[in-house]
Amino acid sequence: MKIYVGNLPFTAREEELREMFSAYGTPSAVTVVVDRMSGRSRGFGFVEFEDAEQAKAAIAALNGRELGGRTLTVNEARSDGGPRGGGGGAPRGGRGGRGGWDGGGDRGGDRGPGGRGGFGGGGGGRRGY
Repeated sequence: MKIYVGNLPFTAREEELREMFSAYGTPSAVTVVVDRMSGRSRGFGFVEFEDAEQAKAAIAALNGRELGGRTLTVNEARSDGGPRGGGGGAPRGGRGGRGGWDGGGDRGGDRGPGGRGGFGGGGGGRRGY
């Protein structure tokens, strides 16, 4: 079972998480997500347990616990890529995520220079600055 650990201090390290979660079982994998440019924690990570009961015990015990002056959010990781979903498509509503200028989508058409998509495009495109 994969566990999401959010609101980590930016100084958090994988060794700290492994030690904290080891009190509830044997984590099979521990990852702190880091910024590529700075190498600093992005404030969240994941811990995996082979045994679902160990994972559930860790979630129950550690959700709301303080680490480095921050209150942790600990829950089962969602299968849609994490706690932040993408922008809404037509069925979900919303502005369409990160369409940017050349994101295309059904609202883009002839807006802006060169026929690039307007704000609120379908998402997924790179910004054409």
